[in-house]
Amino acid sequence: MQKSATSDSLTAQVNSLFAEWDRPDAPGAAIAIIQNGETVYKQGYGMANLEYDIPISPSTIFHVASLSKQFTSFAINLLALEGKLSLDDEIQKHFPEFGDFGKPITLRHLRHHTSGLRDQWDLLALAGWRMEDVITEQDILDIAWMQRELNFEPGSEYLYCNTGYTLLAVIVKRVSGLTLREFTQERIFDRLGMTNTHFHDDHRMIVPNRAYSYAPREDGFEHRILSFANVGTTSLFTTVEDLAKWDQNFYEPVVGGTEAVELLHDRFVLNDGTTIAYAAGLSIGDYRGLKRVDHSGADAGYRAHILRFPGEQFTVTVLCNRGDANPGTLAYKIADIYLADRLGPVPVEQPATPNPPKAVIALESSQLAEYTGDYFSDELTAIFAFTVREGKLILRVRKGELVLDASDKLDTFECEAGKITFLRTRSKRINGFTVSTGRVRGLRFRKTTGK
Repeated sequence: MQKSATSDSLTAQVNSLFAEWDRPDAPGAAIAIIQNGETVYKQGYGMANLEYDIPISPSTIFHVASLSKQFTSFAINLLALEGKLSLDDEIQKHFPEFGDFGKPITLRHLRHHTSGLRDQWDLLALAGWRMEDVITEQDILDIAWMQRELNFEPGSEYLYCNTGYTLLAVIVKRVSGLTLREFTQERIFDRLGMTNTHFHDDHRMIVPNRAYSYAPREDGFEHRILSFANVGTTSLFTTVEDLAKWDQNFYEPVVGGTEAVELLHDRFVLNDGTTIAYAAGLSIGDYRGLKRVDHSGADAGYRAHILRFPGEQFTVTVLCNRGDANPGTLAYKIADIYLADRLGPVPVEQPATPNPPKAVIALESSQLAEYTGDYFSDELTAIFAFTVREGKLILRVRKGELVLDASDKLDTFECEAGKITFLRTRSKRINGFTVSTGRVRGLRFRKTTGK
């Protein structure tokens, strides 16, 4: 910590970052700052519940989304060190329900987002689910087991994939006989005194003192519903106070020992020899000359970030219940305040290169008619129906419809669901299409009705 600055001065600077949220009519955040094993500052800003005027405190419980992944990985580490599984196990050893993808996928691939599996959230969205629906572990497994193709060869790329961590949670259950919630409670949380932490695998369960999920709108805020009944990739409920106890285990490993902690920091080496920044639920790199380890999370209106500087034994945790929050930016700003005398120069920001506008072309209704009809995906058990209305190609899915824009590439359209490329036979007749999103590539639909 800076010797030239008083504790009050540091606190004032940190509080100024959250001043706009620190009021009784807005959701906000809880923070904890840990230095050398001691929580030097913790605070809540804004409201945990706007309907009942309940303020956020450091003991407020948040859903922390993808911060969950490091705990799922740690559970796998404990089982691996006990010889109950291997990180090099192929997934079919634990999931005979999966078919053969032609190349082996291992648990190690799942941990590092290098499996090539398609992402569960993108798949569910394409199948017509809404993220506020109740989504169970079995719902995710059902759609994962139907997949017949991969985004890429396992180990050849890094592409963030939530599916892998849902699978890891199920592996914990199949190997240990305990659900991930039960296993982590017994083997991690109870031993570390994390009394306000659990994996939330029952969406109906009452959790006292939890923050509700919000997002801004013109007249104030709206409630963002989250009814997940799945764990592993998400659904850890915790507090900044409990996460401080978890942080200490990285330096004095009460649970798992040094080897289990080190395994969390193993970065993956791709097939071509490139070492990626992602470890096992943690991202590793440098910030202004200091090594940093961090991860973020985002679901519904929840936003979360843990930023650790292991060489300085300094950690910032920011948990938010508002969808417009950027806790990562806030965590780094807090680090800038507390580590000002240790950080290197602020890097010069390069001006962003503007993306060229997407080329959109207008097609006549007679041209668009060629694409109309119903298309079916065996991997989603979903129907996409295309119609023409007011000179636009319209995609109707189970719970809504989307307007497609034709790009300058033949037979290619774009919409909120992603990029759709129609396929033709040798005789030039359209017989299907592929859809690609940020985390799903080339998912096929075959034409079932229409011209």
